[in-house]
Amino acid sequence: MQKYNHEKIEKKWQKEWANDNFAAWRVEEGGKKKKKYVLDMFPYPSGDGLHVGHIEGYTASDIVSRFSRMRGYNVLHPMGWDAFGLPTENYAIKHKVHPAKVTEKNVNNFRAQLQRMGFSYDWSREVNTTDPEYYKWTQWIFLELFKRGLAYEAEVPVNWCPSCKTVLANEEVIDGTCDRCHSEVIHKNLKQWILKITAYADRLLSDLDDLDWPERIKEMQRNWIGKSYGALIKFPLANFKFPLSVFTTRPDTLFGVTYVVLAPEHILIQELKDYITNWDEIVEYVGVARNRSERERQEKKEKTGIELRGISVINPANQKEVPVWIADYVLMGYGTGAVMAVPAHDERDFAFAKKYRLPITTVIQPLSYEWDVTVAAYTDEGRMVNSGEFDGLGSEEAKRAIVVKLREQGFAENTVKYKLRDWVFSRQRYWGEPIPLVFCEACAERVRKQKTENRKQNVNLGEILNPGWMAVSEGDLPVTLPNVKNYEPTGNAESPLAGITTWVKTTCPRCGGVARRETNTMPQWAGSSWYYLAYVMRGNSKFKIQNSKLFQYWLPVDMYIGGAEHAVLHLLYARFWHKVLYDAKIVSTKEPFYALRNQGLILGPDGVKMSKSRGNVINPDAVVREYGADTLRMFEMFMGPLEDSKPWDIRSIVGVRRFLERVWGLQIKIKDQKLKIKNDGEDIRRLMHRTIKKVTKDIEEMRFNTAISALMVYVNALGGQEDISRESYTTLLVLLAPFAPHITEELWQLMENKNSIHFEKWPIYDPKRIIEEYGILVVQVNGKTRDSIEVAKGVSEENALEIATKRDRIAFCLKGKEIIRVVYVQNKLINIVVK
Repeated sequence: MQKYNHEKIEKKWQKEWANDNFAAWRVEEGGKKKKKYVLDMFPYPSGDGLHVGHIEGYTASDIVSRFSRMRGYNVLHPMGWDAFGLPTENYAIKHKVHPAKVTEKNVNNFRAQLQRMGFSYDWSREVNTTDPEYYKWTQWIFLELFKRGLAYEAEVPVNWCPSCKTVLANEEVIDGTCDRCHSEVIHKNLKQWILKITAYADRLLSDLDDLDWPERIKEMQRNWIGKSYGALIKFPLANFKFPLSVFTTRPDTLFGVTYVVLAPEHILIQELKDYITNWDEIVEYVGVARNRSERERQEKKEKTGIELRGISVINPANQKEVPVWIADYVLMGYGTGAVMAVPAHDERDFAFAKKYRLPITTVIQPLSYEWDVTVAAYTDEGRMVNSGEFDGLGSEEAKRAIVVKLREQGFAENTVKYKLRDWVFSRQRYWGEPIPLVFCEACAERVRKQKTENRKQNVNLGEILNPGWMAVSEGDLPVTLPNVKNYEPTGNAESPLAGITTWVKTTCPRCGGVARRETNTMPQWAGSSWYYLAYVMRGNSKFKIQNSKLFQYWLPVDMYIGGAEHAVLHLLYARFWHKVLYDAKIVSTKEPFYALRNQGLILGPDGVKMSKSRGNVINPDAVVREYGADTLRMFEMFMGPLEDSKPWDIRSIVGVRRFLERVWGLQIKIKDQKLKIKNDGEDIRRLMHRTIKKVTKDIEEMRFNTAISALMVYVNALGGQEDISRESYTTLLVLLAPFAPHITEELWQLMENKNSIHFEKWPIYDPKRIIEEYGILVVQVNGKTRDSIEVAKGVSEENALEIATKRDRIAFCLKGKEIIRVVYVQNKLINIVVK
């Protein structure tokens, strides 16, 4: 028997699998098999190549894909490149090389690294967001948004990164800094293209309930959308004929309003300029506040503000006059940009009132005791006091009654507000998809005139909302990037494309007159908002988005695997675009991704997140050379639960390598290679069936670490036998194949099998072989059932407790608590009592 040579074996099978452009991993279009669409979040191909963190998620998806094929599914498992974006452009500028060349080089490196890992991708469906054939459809989708009135141009306050010299979406600003370069973000007003994602807020919220996603990811999206039920209250401005509108979720506190606060950006400030007696101070304060990031303004412990002297409003509940202030903690993006301050019942208002010595009026008291609001704000519900006719009512009843009365008087209406804001879409850079619009002054005048005359217009909604802006004809897509030498950002809020006169100047697709192209480009998120459809479109010789039969078969994605850092940005944007395409009858599902799983971070050897600056990034190529791709795949899956963060420890990889060497060595123990003799003892046969059940269930639940543990137990048992049957060994190889595809394929062929092991039928366990030794143990915490686990019958209390506390659900329930007692009913129940 030859020694296990991972390098020779892996190169052999990778070359074999690459035949005919990896035909073995292609799907059967038009077949009757049940489908399984397994998708990785495609990578941004940086110059540094893959690191071991990438390998974790890709290995998990490959295991699921191979496992599903062996169970008879028609598996679509593709890969591509999210290649537009700032990092490539910045690198290109620094090294004076065109970003297209940088992208091509990086993609080739990434592809080679992935193929060395033995991943079973269908490379015939590879996509690249920078390919004009691809971004033709990115532009087409944008125009669909435009035609439906979901894309509009407006001058808005935006986040500006002075280093990247471009606008950032709110989601791209982290703690007041750019999430790319970490420069401090400033605010400025710019004309931008904006996508009306808020039109889909309700659907984005409600449809989360139908998804098999981690609850924390769904909760992050719910919080970002931020739906609030409340009332719009109108506070008349003293000595003026118009009111100031304020949104509140607590109308029961209205009698406790002692001042009103405006956001520094509120339009009313400028309109009241002539009546404000401390205008110079206001200008100075507003200038400072507007340059702070929204997150900084919200999270800053000490709130600042300034009174608008000469301006006051009338509280419609009690007719009392209260002052108007400006404060940096109030934002224009939520509600109306104005809040009613109730310091007795809001912690932030309380701190502000104490700092500026403003009145504090109690209007709610707890049901059973008195609260001293001079010490702290009482923020819970209770009974009404100091509220006139509403005294004695409970908070909920008072909310309804106060709004009803004020509505009758014309001062209130019930409403719903969202934190979610429209998506600022323009970027002032070169390396992105051109926005497929042109501006025609003649058409602008025509649209304005028809609107003034209230005449029916033969134009789409986007052209009506944005007079002069015309959609490029579908036959003229894609609008490609010009091949230029100078693509550095201007820094003056214009894209580098603005200086290319020959590209900018064009003709209007509607009237044929003189027009100019939009010169801003799309954000990196555009191409990644629909790429899962592009893989399906590759199944048709004509790469077209009008593929209802293919979409109907393959959608939604059955399993989507990627990092939790995309919980808001990518996932929210992709869901939004998908819903627009659903309304356009392009796709037939409401959601793009049915099931989502997140891999945890693989930390550096120092226990912190890998980064180039820290020098703790681990390149997989060196690990593959020394230990093999199969070893690396298994090691990363064995490090711990997929969703957990775990530090890289190269010392531990040796144990996994030795395990594969033991699997290799077991071939000499087969009694008769040709005859299928069942000569194993009953204990081995029972263990084999338990292992089949365990590995099957663990892959289904993506508990890869415990599946590998079960395989190790089985291998140790086989190694302790004098000889083993062909059945017990081939079962081992089939169970191991999704984890370690190269070594299992080689051993399968050495056993004179003709077909690939990766299309062998997945084994099925015999329930009669395991029923006597294993049972289900119910796990409770403080008497409430939290989980159930399979354990050996007769397991001790100590072992049962150890197994139970390692389960994710149980560990979560026990976090931060002390176990004071354990109630154990053998083979039935374990109740962990905590405090």
